[in-house]
Amino acid sequence: MPLPDRLAIPDDVLEIARILEGAGYEAWCVGGAIRDTLLGQPNADFDIATSARPEAVQRLFRHTVNVGERYGTVAVRVRRRHHEVTTFRRDVRTDGRQAVVEFGVSLEEDLARRDFTVNAIAYHPLRHEWRDPFGGAADLDARVLRAVGDPAARFREDYLRILRGIRFAARFDLTIAPATWEAMRAEAAGLARLSAERVRDEWFKGLRTAQSLVRLLTLWIESGAARIWLPELLPIRAAGPEGEASAGRPAHGATLAAMLDRIGAELPRDPVLLTTLVSLDPIAVLSRLKASNAEIARAAAVLAGPPEPAGTSPVAVRRWMAAVGDAADDLTTIWHMRHGVKPPWAPVMRGIRERREPLTRKALAVTGDDLRAIGIQPGPQMGAVLDRLLAMVVDDPSLNRRELLLERARSMA
Repeated sequence: MPLPDRLAIPDDVLEIARILEGAGYEAWCVGGAIRDTLLGQPNADFDIATSARPEAVQRLFRHTVNVGERYGTVAVRVRRRHHEVTTFRRDVRTDGRQAVVEFGVSLEEDLARRDFTVNAIAYHPLRHEWRDPFGGAADLDARVLRAVGDPAARFREDYLRILRGIRFAARFDLTIAPATWEAMRAEAAGLARLSAERVRDEWFKGLRTAQSLVRLLTLWIESGAARIWLPELLPIRAAGPEGEASAGRPAHGATLAAMLDRIGAELPRDPVLLTTLVSLDPIAVLSRLKASNAEIARAAAVLAGPPEPAGTSPVAVRRWMAAVGDAADDLTTIWHMRHGVKPPWAPVMRGIRERREPLTRKALAVTGDDLRAIGIQPGPQMGAVLDRLLAMVVDDPSLNRRELLLERARSMA
């Protein structure tokens, strides 16, 4: 891939570079934004590598945020945008999770510590010069993902690079170089040393960005990463048990691969729903990855179901929506993912919402205070009355009138 004469760099990045260079420091654009731009994918989130130490960066700019000073990274805000400015560094000591770094090195030494050649390309935004000591541009042209230097050494420095490599390969449709792939598999056991949060972030990013979800999951499985962190992943090519169906599993022998291939751009790349779709036990996966309580609760609600209404009539859809509550949208999306077409009840559900038809106790035309005023005491009795009233208006929304509901409540007391 011939490197272009110049790149279109945002004005705020140019301003940061001019200030650094004007103070006598080097300033180079590096990392993912360079890679993405060379691949024709617009990216305004440019990172800058500099010879200035973190304290010098903080002195030069009025608005900074210390996002990782011990690693040399300071976020600089210019024109309401933040860009990370990181001091040239090399690793002094690593434990597979974190590194102790040393500043005061050259750009070439800084590029040498990076994970993959496609991420080790630097561009000078003012002089329009390139530095590509490891052939990253050629690898981009050949659609190859290759580790910088010794692949095993790169992964032992930070085992998360294995997962990053999987993500990059699936996102950009890159072939992993044989030596890099063998090192990823050989060093996969080291992934157990990573924090759950870092693994979760990579898993979620991969689900959001992969060109092919089948490729992403295949790489997780074949690299050995799934064995350590996602042992509940369903087989990619094998059919499920005959007739088995749930909100998260294929039904009637459909392969997971076929299902994932049907997920197009119109469907959201929701990592919680996709984890539910591809996992035998998504609750175990999300809990192990330390997902939020809200994310785990979403998955649990999807599994609890029922996965779809008993029919497409307004009454059937209202009953289902009232039963599943906030999970209605997630269950509808899961059904769409599994079948490749929009659910037949989706227009009915949309109409129910547009008409604001009652589906919850809060939507009833009476309150607990109203019921207390007619002698119904708070507790199980009031709860039972409210549930019966709700069931009544779910079946016939026209009955949701205060006086009528109070009359019915008196007869129930």
